[in-house]
Amino acid sequence: MATLDTTATQAPAARYSFAARALHWIVAIFVICMVPLGLYMAARGEATNFDALTGQLYDLHKLAGFTVLWLVVLRFFVRLRRGAPPPLATLTPFERIASGAVHHLLYMLLLIVPVLGWAGISAYPALNIFGFFNLPAILPVNEPLANRILGMHGLLAQLLGILVLVHVAAVLRHRFIKRDGVLRRMWPLN
Repeated sequence: MATLDTTATQAPAARYSFAARALHWIVAIFVICMVPLGLYMAARGEATNFDALTGQLYDLHKLAGFTVLWLVVLRFFVRLRRGAPPPLATLTPFERIASGAVHHLLYMLLLIVPVLGWAGISAYPALNIFGFFNLPAILPVNEPLANRILGMHGLLAQLLGILVLVHVAAVLRHRFIKRDGVLRRMWPLN
């Protein structure tokens, strides 16, 4: 059985811990679902004057965003505790710099975007989730401020989506062109 991402002449690359890999893929699935959901629910809200289904989509988005925030915090603790494997020797200096920059921006946005969403719904206020519970408020009610914060939340979420695409493109380049084992380091299986 061939390994996922190495050639016959290379030793397998050091891998991230199981916890780091699991959190990476869970957060990735959330983000891949939430960015399109956010765009759709915002457009639907404008088109339908915020009907019941739109409200449920917002509740789902709020709950998922709150969950992502705490998963990313957990991921930071895992990273601090377990560290990361060293960069592969096959990376060029440019690839190391670009990779570091994209990863740092991804981490920053994975924290900032949910916090802005939480701040925006606090200031609006729209903290209720499916009629079952309220998220804790982190700002006082101020609807004009909420609109500015949520506007920034939406723009940064779109930037996050673009960075995810750049990240995926780089991974695919390493997998199919360079064939250097980068994907195997974070692949969830084996």
